[in-house]
Amino acid sequence: MDLRTTVSLLLLLLLGLFRLKCIFSFLLIGSRDFLNAMKCLDATNSCLWPKSANGNVEMPYLLSDSYDNTDISEIQRAMKGFESNTCIRFIPRQSQEAYLSLEPTYGCASLLGRTGDMQVVSLQRFGCVSLGIIQHELLHALGFYHEHTRSDRDQYFVYDFQKQDTNNLNTPYDYSSIMHYGRSAFAKPGLDSITPIPDSSVPIGQTDGMSKIDILRVNRLYQC
Repeated sequence: MDLRTTVSLLLLLLLGLFRLKCIFSFLLIGSRDFLNAMKCLDATNSCLWPKSANGNVEMPYLLSDSYDNTDISEIQRAMKGFESNTCIRFIPRQSQEAYLSLEPTYGCASLLGRTGDMQVVSLQRFGCVSLGIIQHELLHALGFYHEHTRSDRDQYFVYDFQKQDTNNLNTPYDYSSIMHYGRSAFAKPGLDSITPIPDSSVPIGQTDGMSKIDILRVNRLYQC
């Protein structure tokens, strides 16, 4: 192998590693570091999905061929939960540059907010394709952090998760949010990583679907 070929292969390897690092830096579910809205730093290239002329926020998506009819039905049911309560509309992708690609790839994971091109929402089969988890990941794609990382969370629980600089949309802390981890998330066996205060017995970490405050935040963030 000549020097030019060797250098080219090394550059490709470095580029691949850099892109991989960028992807995993955005993974939210399964990460200890990352519901409340992110703050867009660049108004020109917004991290939020734009409104269409009809007043709805249309999010183009593609579904992997690996999903069976049961999976597809559950994904569509989760999407309808947004459409019946907010101005969010999930539409099959045609030629849009920015869109969601729902795939059973690496567990339950999503990028945060709109990235401007294809962004993977990973919903692994036999574990992630359930209504609550699907809505959780779609909320990430809409620009929402986990509830327990919101900027004012210190007065609501003792924690082991990094706090974020969030736009809380003038809404109260929501223990029942679909974006809230359970009390033992990522903890050692028998230990808790999240302890609510002042009442440590408050239920947290439900996966049934969006709470009323989850829905309120979507409507406020996207001015539905």
